[in-house]
Amino acid sequence: MDARVLSVASSHIGRVRSSNQDSGYAGTHLFLVADGMGGHAGGDVASSLATQTITALADERFESIEVAQEQLLSGVTNSAAELIEAVREHPDLGGMGTTVSALLRHNNQVVIAHIGDSRIYRFRKGVLTQVTTDHTFVQKLVETGRITPEEAMVHPRRNVLMRVLGDVAGSVEIDTAILDTEPGDRWLLCSDGLCGFVPEHLVAEVMADVPDAAKAAKKLIDLALYRGAPDNVTVVIAGVNETEMSAASKPVLVGAAAQPLMFDAITKSLPAVTSHSFFSPRSRAHEETFETADYLDTLIAEDKKRAAKRRIRWTVYLSGTLTVLIFAGIYGYVWTQSQYYVGSDADSVVVYRGVNADFGSIPLHTIVRDTGIPLNTLSQFVRTSVERTIPVLSLKQAELVVERIGNGSQSQ
Repeated sequence: MDARVLSVASSHIGRVRSSNQDSGYAGTHLFLVADGMGGHAGGDVASSLATQTITALADERFESIEVAQEQLLSGVTNSAAELIEAVREHPDLGGMGTTVSALLRHNNQVVIAHIGDSRIYRFRKGVLTQVTTDHTFVQKLVETGRITPEEAMVHPRRNVLMRVLGDVAGSVEIDTAILDTEPGDRWLLCSDGLCGFVPEHLVAEVMADVPDAAKAAKKLIDLALYRGAPDNVTVVIAGVNETEMSAASKPVLVGAAAQPLMFDAITKSLPAVTSHSFFSPRSRAHEETFETADYLDTLIAEDKKRAAKRRIRWTVYLSGTLTVLIFAGIYGYVWTQSQYYVGSDADSVVVYRGVNADFGSIPLHTIVRDTGIPLNTLSQFVRTSVERTIPVLSLKQAELVVERIGNGSQSQ
């Protein structure tokens, strides 16, 4: 058995938040991250309720992977019912919701359940692979080719969720899958406080270089904070040893789920700022279709308008810059053509107009007059001066310099 800590859960409040609305769990068989949200509603309540409900039902060994999958989905569905019941008893919590990304191990397989924009990654043989899909507006834009994954990282709508566990009655659409796992695999579950600020190549470097899960989780959280993550950051790492996925040294809850739920105290001090925006479709099908389509159309229209404004702004900037450069180039060229110097060609003294330089392949000088004075008739000092060029203020001054050079040449 590897003596290193292979599995762990860790959470940090972030640089800006006044409370931790994330919850994380690393247990015997179950690993989970939940990221709560809601304006005046309690995101910490939502993530804590969901985590505690799911862990109570799913953190055990089941007779088959299919039963494990059924039980995990049941836990997520039941947690949604718990949220609805909590809002019924405490109306001030209305509007709360949470993401859930959970992984349940069974022998050499895992089952995942996922809703929202928290993520599950698999790190295998040096390659980090995202195995969940974000249920966000920008992910839809990426999937339809409207923006790139890099643009999604900084998109102003990146926190708009299209699917989330909320307090609205109706069916809950959960992504689920059964995946194989191998010795040496490491599974990473995280809230968007990490994946929204730390690029995947840096995450992969940490997973490769730091085998101790506790140290790796700390380094990932430190990276997120260093890169300015204002939101809560939660990381759960589950490693696989030579025989099976390692349990945490002991089941551990972090973030909001680690604190006791006291509804009255919570509802009196709920923050007015959200970390996500989301909407929950109503129970009737025609309302869901109308609201979703209308919402997407509105956001897409706003993004198109914003993109058009950016294009116009950059066009103006670039046009202005290009105009300045053109005028500067014209002025510079005109100035060079008001200059003169005495120089040489292969074997004689020559008067040039311009400056002794080239712009790329374009010479900035032209011959005014080849004096016919041979270079080999000049003293070494004068010849060196001519070859290095003698700048003058005017053509008349150039002629005077040539006259003196000619007189000196004749005297020799």
